[in-house]
Amino acid sequence: MQDPGNGNTDAVASSGSSARRMPVGFVGHGSPMIALDVARGAELTAWSKALPRRPRAVLVISAHWEDAPLTLSSISPGTSLVYDFSGFPDALYAARHDAPAAPELAQRVMELAAPWRPRTSARGLDHGAWTVLTHFDPQASWPTLQVSMPYTARAEELVALGRALEPLRDEDVWILGSGNITHNLRRLDRSGTGELATWAADFDAWVEHALSSGAVDALCAPERAPGWAIAHPTPEHYRPLLVALGAAGGDVATVRFPVVGFDLGSLSRRSVEFG
Repeated sequence: MQDPGNGNTDAVASSGSSARRMPVGFVGHGSPMIALDVARGAELTAWSKALPRRPRAVLVISAHWEDAPLTLSSISPGTSLVYDFSGFPDALYAARHDAPAAPELAQRVMELAAPWRPRTSARGLDHGAWTVLTHFDPQASWPTLQVSMPYTARAEELVALGRALEPLRDEDVWILGSGNITHNLRRLDRSGTGELATWAADFDAWVEHALSSGAVDALCAPERAPGWAIAHPTPEHYRPLLVALGAAGGDVATVRFPVVGFDLGSLSRRSVEFG
């Protein structure tokens, strides 16, 4: 297959000569306003520039799409983005990220994830995907596909899904989970005091330690961790991390944190790279 830079923008064949396989990422996407945030975006752009090479395609698993069985986003060119939020400035609804579709990647995912009975859809990328890709891929040149998180899946099954998708890393596909290590919108501090909530700091630190230790079993049972019940009233923003954890495979202990910190007193920005 041709290199994407030579016209075939949705190719996903293995590069063959690569000394290092593509890493796996998990990004703390936070507010949709990150799409317009130059400072926050610069950190993501720096992260993408540090990847070992340009991805042939990107596969995103976002907290904002739970659907079972496993469902793939549209592979039709020009599919509209999903603006799945309300009450934000008009400029955000005018923002675009018109990445190429990735039909060959879709076919590969259908093969690798066959036990999850994957199906296709006409759905565009949601804000857990396009707001961060605006900075990861400012030219919107990376073919992009999104897959749902099966809401019926247990933690161990999400890890297994990631493991099924792991071969894509050897085909220069960047697998990217998108959620947040802490996510309780009712506990956000909009007063500007800058005080960090203890429960948020505790859970974020627990995740950092568990990831650094390669403690997969512990990460699959986060309800035992300090601060979990407040950090995640519902678990969907944590669960993309489990898919990324599975896709990391043998690189699970090779972890770094490209972005850290908190917004609004409790919303963790911690992002993770395996490999």
